[in-house]
Amino acid sequence: MASLPLRIAVLECDTPQPGTRSKYGGYGGLFTSFLKSGADALQYPGLTSSSGLHITAYNVVDDPSNYPSLASIDAILITGSRHDSFSSPPWILKLVSFTEQVLRQRRVRVVGVCFGHQIVGRAMGARLGRNARGWEASVTAVDLTKRGQEIFGQSSLAIHQMHRDIMFAYPEGVEPLAYTDKCAVQGMYVPKRLITVQGHPEFNEEIVREILLVRHAAKIFDDEVFEDAMGRVDKHQDGAVVAKAFLKFLLE
Repeated sequence: MASLPLRIAVLECDTPQPGTRSKYGGYGGLFTSFLKSGADALQYPGLTSSSGLHITAYNVVDDPSNYPSLASIDAILITGSRHDSFSSPPWILKLVSFTEQVLRQRRVRVVGVCFGHQIVGRAMGARLGRNARGWEASVTAVDLTKRGQEIFGQSSLAIHQMHRDIMFAYPEGVEPLAYTDKCAVQGMYVPKRLITVQGHPEFNEEIVREILLVRHAAKIFDDEVFEDAMGRVDKHQDGAVVAKAFLKFLLE
Protein backbone atom coordinates (compact mmCIF):
# COMPACT_ATOMS: atom_id res chain seq x y z
CA MET A 1 0.00 0.00 0.00
CA ALA A 2 1.35 3.43 -0.99
CA SER A 3 2.03 5.92 1.75
CA LEU A 4 -0.05 9.08 1.93
CA PRO A 5 -0.03 11.89 1.14
CA LEU A 6 0.74 11.38 -2.52
CA ARG A 7 3.19 14.17 -3.38
CA ILE A 8 2.53 15.14 -7.00
CA ALA A 9 4.49 17.80 -8.88
CA VAL A 10 2.52 19.29 -11.77
CA LEU A 11 4.92 20.53 -14.45
CA GLU A 12 3.00 23.37 -16.09
CA CYS A 13 3.90 23.52 -19.78
CA ASP A 14 1.54 26.33 -20.77
CA THR A 15 -0.87 28.95 -19.43
CA PRO A 16 -4.66 28.43 -19.74
CA GLN A 17 -6.99 30.75 -21.61
CA PRO A 18 -8.18 33.79 -19.58
CA GLY A 19 -11.52 32.36 -18.46
CA THR A 20 -9.95 29.11 -17.31
CA ARG A 21 -7.08 30.99 -15.67
CA SER A 22 -9.48 33.18 -13.69
CA LYS A 23 -11.20 30.08 -12.29
CA TYR A 24 -8.26 27.74 -11.66
CA GLY A 25 -5.15 29.93 -11.72
CA GLY A 26 -2.76 27.85 -13.82
CA TYR A 27 -2.79 24.26 -14.96
CA GLY A 28 -1.60 23.31 -11.48
CA GLY A 29 -4.94 24.50 -10.13
CA LEU A 30 -6.87 22.72 -12.85
CA PHE A 31 -5.11 19.40 -12.22
CA THR A 32 -5.56 19.84 -8.47
CA SER A 33 -9.32 20.08 -9.02
CA PHE A 34 -9.21 17.12 -11.41
CA LEU A 35 -7.26 14.86 -9.05
CA LYS A 36 -9.32 15.85 -6.02
CA SER A 37 -12.50 14.84 -7.85
CA GLY A 38 -10.85 11.51 -8.64
CA ALA A 39 -9.86 11.05 -5.00
CA ASP A 40 -13.46 11.46 -3.85
CA ALA A 41 -14.68 9.00 -6.49
CA LEU A 42 -11.99 6.39 -5.76
CA GLN A 43 -12.94 5.82 -2.10
CA TYR A 44 -9.42 4.80 -1.06
CA PRO A 45 -8.75 4.86 2.71
CA GLY A 46 -7.28 8.22 3.73
CA LEU A 47 -7.53 9.71 0.22
CA THR A 48 -10.17 12.38 -0.39
CA SER A 49 -10.35 15.86 -1.88
CA SER A 50 -9.35 17.24 1.52
CA SER A 51 -6.68 14.74 2.57
CA GLY A 52 -4.06 12.43 1.14
CA LEU A 53 -2.92 14.66 -1.75
CA HIS A 54 -0.08 17.18 -1.73
CA ILE A 55 0.05 18.87 -5.15
CA THR A 56 2.61 21.49 -6.13
CA ALA A 57 2.96 23.33 -9.45
CA TYR A 58 6.12 24.26 -11.35
CA ASN A 59 6.02 26.63 -14.33
CA VAL A 60 8.75 25.06 -16.46
CA VAL A 61 8.22 27.33 -19.49
CA ASP A 62 9.01 30.71 -17.95
CA ASP A 63 11.57 29.31 -15.51
CA PRO A 64 13.32 26.23 -16.93
CA SER A 65 15.28 25.86 -13.69
CA ASN A 66 12.03 25.47 -11.77
CA TYR A 67 11.94 21.73 -11.09
CA PRO A 68 11.32 19.76 -7.90
CA SER A 69 13.92 17.59 -6.23
CA LEU A 70 13.00 13.94 -6.72
CA ALA A 71 13.41 13.28 -3.00
CA SER A 72 10.52 15.64 -2.26
CA ILE A 73 7.91 14.06 -4.57
CA ASP A 74 6.27 10.75 -5.47
CA ALA A 75 5.21 11.59 -9.02
CA ILE A 76 5.41 14.17 -11.77
CA LEU A 77 2.45 15.09 -13.98
CA ILE A 78 3.39 16.75 -17.28
CA THR A 79 0.56 18.91 -18.60
CA GLY A 80 -0.64 19.74 -22.07
CA SER A 81 0.68 22.67 -24.07
CA ARG A 82 0.07 24.63 -27.28
CA HIS A 83 3.79 24.22 -28.04
CA ASP A 84 5.13 21.51 -30.35
CA SER A 85 6.46 18.56 -28.39
CA PHE A 86 8.96 17.80 -31.17
CA SER A 87 10.50 21.31 -31.16
CA SER A 88 13.69 22.11 -29.29
CA PRO A 89 13.65 25.44 -27.43
CA PRO A 90 15.75 25.30 -24.25
CA TRP A 91 12.79 24.78 -21.93
CA ILE A 92 11.56 21.73 -23.88
CA LEU A 93 15.05 20.24 -24.03
CA LYS A 94 15.28 20.71 -20.25
CA LEU A 95 11.86 19.07 -19.78
CA VAL A 96 12.85 16.07 -21.89
CA SER A 97 16.11 15.76 -19.95
CA PHE A 98 14.30 15.93 -16.61
CA THR A 99 11.79 13.32 -17.77
CA GLU A 100 14.65 11.04 -18.81
CA GLN A 101 16.14 11.52 -15.33
CA VAL A 102 12.88 10.52 -13.67
CA LEU A 103 12.51 7.48 -15.94
CA ARG A 104 16.02 6.29 -15.05
CA GLN A 105 15.10 5.83 -11.39
CA ARG A 106 12.43 3.55 -9.96
CA ARG A 107 10.53 5.41 -7.22
CA VAL A 108 9.07 8.64 -8.66
CA ARG A 109 6.33 7.89 -11.17
CA VAL A 110 5.36 9.72 -14.36
CA VAL A 111 1.95 10.85 -15.62
CA GLY A 112 1.68 12.56 -19.00
CA VAL A 113 -1.30 14.34 -20.58
CA CYS A 114 -1.43 15.33 -24.30
CA PHE A 115 1.83 17.27 -24.80
CA GLY A 116 3.04 15.53 -21.63
CA HIS A 117 2.20 12.13 -23.13
CA GLN A 118 4.29 13.05 -26.18
CA ILE A 119 7.20 14.34 -24.05
CA VAL A 120 7.32 11.02 -22.19
CA GLY A 121 7.43 9.27 -25.56
CA ARG A 122 10.22 11.58 -26.75
CA ALA A 123 12.21 10.87 -23.59
CA MET A 124 11.90 7.16 -24.42
CA GLY A 125 13.03 7.56 -28.04
CA ALA A 126 9.68 7.76 -29.86
CA ARG A 127 9.32 9.86 -33.02
CA LEU A 128 6.91 12.80 -32.81
CA GLY A 129 5.47 15.10 -35.43
CA ARG A 130 2.43 16.68 -37.05
CA ASN A 131 -0.51 14.43 -37.83
CA ALA A 132 -1.21 14.49 -41.57
CA ARG A 133 -4.84 13.65 -40.73
CA GLY A 134 -5.30 16.90 -38.86
CA TRP A 135 -6.80 17.88 -35.54
CA GLU A 136 -8.55 15.82 -32.92
CA ALA A 137 -10.62 18.27 -30.88
CA SER A 138 -13.50 18.15 -28.40
CA VAL A 139 -15.13 15.00 -27.03
CA THR A 140 -13.81 12.01 -28.99
CA ALA A 141 -14.53 8.29 -28.77
CA VAL A 142 -11.36 6.35 -27.93
CA ASP A 143 -11.04 2.58 -28.27
CA LEU A 144 -9.21 0.74 -25.50
CA THR A 145 -6.85 -2.20 -25.70
CA LYS A 146 -7.38 -5.13 -23.36
CA ARG A 147 -4.92 -3.54 -20.92
CA GLY A 148 -6.68 -0.19 -21.30
CA GLN A 149 -10.01 -1.82 -20.47
CA GLU A 150 -8.48 -3.30 -17.31
CA ILE A 151 -7.02 0.04 -16.20
CA PHE A 152 -10.03 2.24 -16.96
CA GLY A 153 -12.68 -0.35 -16.09
CA GLN A 154 -14.75 0.04 -19.24
CA SER A 155 -14.64 -0.95 -22.91
CA SER A 156 -14.00 2.53 -24.35
CA LEU A 157 -13.53 6.16 -23.33
CA ALA A 158 -15.05 9.45 -24.39
CA ILE A 159 -12.43 12.11 -23.75
CA HIS A 160 -11.72 15.71 -24.73
CA GLN A 161 -8.94 16.05 -27.28
CA MET A 162 -7.00 19.12 -28.46
CA HIS A 163 -4.04 18.12 -30.63
CA ARG A 164 -2.62 17.66 -34.10
CA ASP A 165 0.83 16.51 -32.96
CA ILE A 166 1.24 12.80 -32.36
CA MET A 167 3.59 10.02 -31.37
CA PHE A 168 3.97 7.92 -34.53
CA ALA A 169 4.67 4.65 -32.72
CA TYR A 170 4.99 3.40 -29.17
CA PRO A 171 8.46 3.36 -27.61
CA GLU A 172 9.87 0.01 -26.55
CA GLY A 173 8.78 -1.48 -23.25
CA VAL A 174 5.35 0.10 -22.82
CA GLU A 175 1.85 -1.36 -22.95
CA PRO A 176 -0.51 0.39 -25.41
CA LEU A 177 -3.75 1.55 -23.79
CA ALA A 178 -5.88 3.21 -26.46
CA TYR A 179 -6.27 4.27 -30.09
CA THR A 180 -8.48 6.15 -32.54
CA ASP A 181 -8.68 6.08 -36.33
CA LYS A 182 -6.78 9.39 -36.48
CA CYS A 183 -4.19 8.66 -33.79
CA ALA A 184 -3.00 5.15 -33.04
CA VAL A 185 -0.99 6.10 -29.93
CA GLN A 186 -3.56 7.36 -27.41
CA GLY A 187 -2.05 6.14 -24.15
CA MET A 188 0.67 3.99 -22.65
CA TYR A 189 1.52 2.27 -19.41
CA VAL A 190 4.35 0.64 -17.53
CA PRO A 191 3.31 -0.78 -14.12
CA LYS A 192 4.55 1.36 -11.22
CA ARG A 193 6.48 3.57 -13.68
CA LEU A 194 4.31 5.59 -16.04
CA ILE A 195 0.85 6.21 -17.44
CA THR A 196 -0.05 8.65 -20.22
CA VAL A 197 -3.03 9.70 -22.31
CA GLN A 198 -3.15 11.75 -25.51
CA GLY A 199 -6.50 13.30 -24.58
CA HIS A 200 -7.37 15.94 -22.00
CA PRO A 201 -9.30 14.27 -19.16
CA GLU A 202 -8.91 17.43 -17.05
CA PHE A 203 -10.86 19.53 -19.58
CA ASN A 204 -14.60 20.16 -19.39
CA GLU A 205 -17.13 21.76 -21.72
CA GLU A 206 -16.47 25.30 -20.48
CA ILE A 207 -12.69 25.02 -20.93
CA VAL A 208 -12.91 23.49 -24.39
CA ARG A 209 -15.51 26.00 -25.61
CA GLU A 210 -13.12 28.80 -24.70
CA ILE A 211 -10.20 27.17 -26.54
CA LEU A 212 -12.32 26.46 -29.62
CA LEU A 213 -13.57 30.04 -29.82
CA VAL A 214 -10.09 31.51 -29.41
CA ARG A 215 -8.50 29.20 -31.99
CA HIS A 216 -11.32 29.73 -34.48
CA ALA A 217 -10.99 33.50 -34.14
CA ALA A 218 -7.23 33.16 -34.67
CA LYS A 219 -7.89 30.99 -37.76
CA ILE A 220 -6.02 28.05 -36.24
CA PHE A 221 -9.27 26.11 -36.69
CA ASP A 222 -11.13 26.51 -39.96
CA ASP A 223 -14.93 26.60 -39.99
CA GLU A 224 -15.25 22.87 -40.61
CA VAL A 225 -13.03 21.81 -37.70
CA PHE A 226 -14.60 24.42 -35.40
CA GLU A 227 -18.20 23.49 -36.15
CA ASP A 228 -17.53 19.77 -35.86
CA ALA A 229 -15.79 20.22 -32.50
CA MET A 230 -18.45 22.57 -31.14
CA GLY A 231 -21.07 19.99 -32.07
CA ARG A 232 -19.48 17.51 -29.65
CA VAL A 233 -18.27 19.80 -26.86
CA ASP A 234 -21.27 19.16 -24.59
CA LYS A 235 -21.24 15.37 -24.96
CA HIS A 236 -20.55 13.02 -22.05
CA GLN A 237 -16.84 12.64 -21.30
CA ASP A 238 -14.98 10.27 -18.97
CA GLY A 239 -12.53 12.61 -17.27
CA ALA A 240 -13.51 11.30 -13.84
CA VAL A 241 -12.74 7.74 -14.94
CA VAL A 242 -9.24 8.78 -16.00
CA ALA A 243 -8.67 10.71 -12.77
CA LYS A 244 -9.44 7.56 -10.78
CA ALA A 245 -7.15 5.49 -13.01
CA PHE A 246 -4.27 7.97 -12.53
CA LEU A 247 -4.64 7.78 -8.75
CA LYS A 248 -4.93 3.98 -8.75
CA PHE A 249 -1.69 3.88 -10.76
CA LEU A 250 0.03 6.11 -8.19
CA LEU A 251 -1.21 3.84 -5.41
CA GLU A 252 0.00 0.58 -7.03
